[in-house]
Amino acid sequence: MSLEVRGSGLRIEDVVEVARNGVEVSLDPSALERMTFCRGMVERKIEAGEIMYGINTGIGEFSETKLTGEEVRQFQKYLVYNHSAGIGEPAPVEHVRAAMLGRVNVHCKGHSAVRPAVTRLLVEMLNRGVTPVVCSKGSVGACGDLAPMSMIALVTMGEGQAWFGGEKLPGAEALRRAGLEPLELHARDGLALINGSNFLNAMNAIHIFDIDRWLRQAEIAAAMSLEALQANLKPYDRRVHELRGFPGAIRSAAAIRRCIEGSDLMEGRVRQKVQDAYSMRSTPQVIGAAHDALAYARKQVEIELNGVGDNPIFLPDSDTVLTGANFQGTPVSLPMEMAGTAVTMVSVLSERRLNRLLNPALSAGLPPFLAEKPGLFSGLMLSQYTAGMLAVEQRILSTPAACASIPAAADQEDFVSMGMNTALKNGQILENSYGVLGIEMIAAAQALDFRGHRFGRGVEAARSTLRRHVEHLGEDRPLYPDHNRMVEVVRSGEILEAVEAVTGPLDKA
Repeated sequence: MSLEVRGSGLRIEDVVEVARNGVEVSLDPSALERMTFCRGMVERKIEAGEIMYGINTGIGEFSETKLTGEEVRQFQKYLVYNHSAGIGEPAPVEHVRAAMLGRVNVHCKGHSAVRPAVTRLLVEMLNRGVTPVVCSKGSVGACGDLAPMSMIALVTMGEGQAWFGGEKLPGAEALRRAGLEPLELHARDGLALINGSNFLNAMNAIHIFDIDRWLRQAEIAAAMSLEALQANLKPYDRRVHELRGFPGAIRSAAAIRRCIEGSDLMEGRVRQKVQDAYSMRSTPQVIGAAHDALAYARKQVEIELNGVGDNPIFLPDSDTVLTGANFQGTPVSLPMEMAGTAVTMVSVLSERRLNRLLNPALSAGLPPFLAEKPGLFSGLMLSQYTAGMLAVEQRILSTPAACASIPAAADQEDFVSMGMNTALKNGQILENSYGVLGIEMIAAAQALDFRGHRFGRGVEAARSTLRRHVEHLGEDRPLYPDHNRMVEVVRSGEILEAVEAVTGPLDKA
């Protein structure tokens, strides 16, 4: 299996396949033709002495500084050096690979004026497993992700560091072991490698993929808790949500119904309240709102994956060079702020259902804190402390970065998106969400063990899968191994796959 990159049609799932699963990449022949045609136009303009930003001028505040002769070529090297100014621990390999793929796709549009040899090298680095070491922090999400993308560019020059075969090596050595040769950057090549919001958008793409899977697991957890709390299922009737009309709520209610299908609860053989608390009966509206927010974020992120994120932009058909700000990360950062807030919101809802499972005044007859011998044992009392801490941290991380611009470059770059901060926050929010949801699932499975009625097919599949990793809590034991194990189980999607094997896909209304 391989992915042919052509400058259009790149989907979030494609990014994940290449970045996470190692699918090989090839270049569409027509994309190579477009790149070659565009490069020819720029070389003619350089030969004619036409002034073009970032090619024979400095950048940012130095845009009025003209470069001459050999300076034009040297400038690209110094540009990459100068912008390799990040800080912090290395970014995950999958984020770097996704950013490389995103930049290749931009080049394939044929408006970047990069030499095709540069793009081919990025492709070969992807296919042979050469992954630049990139500092995780440093981008302000405008003028592109200059700091992280420059660290990728360093390796194409045989400098910097790269991962290869599980080792961190000097860039030149990593290329050599992979059978690749470094390049000397020519006019425009350096800026064409770094001048887009490809790194933060790569992170966005992976986060959207993972959030979607997490939201489906949030519906499974909700179904488990609803079964355990003997919920009234009228709020999940399709007609309730169709009358309001929000697609996400219609989809979410359908997913929860699928999980509970076949249960005594759904078939009316278990006593129910006339009306339940909001944390139970509002679940489709809340998770549905998150689905709708994520759908908008997906649309924006995929537009960016397939758009021209350069400055300047080269239009070879009309022999035109235009300067602008297509590197600006705001169009994807703003919806991703909403996506992160949505995950926090659903996590808070999960913690509230956890509270109902543990609180004997609210749990429809379950033992206090789901303990086998309440008083001698405390059951899952302290699990709620952990879930609450994680949810509060998520709330703090949901403070928006998209309106937090700090000007740079002597006020030439006086509004920036801070989209890398958004992406980094979302990664932490998502990590916490695995813990919150995992703890609800542990509690729901414990509660189900105390019930005697027949459960829905999806709920039973979730409970039996969970029990392969976390035993029923009889006598009290340290809980942190269970918590940490469930983080990995939720991250892996194992429960989701087990449930969908018996219910069918949960992402269909």
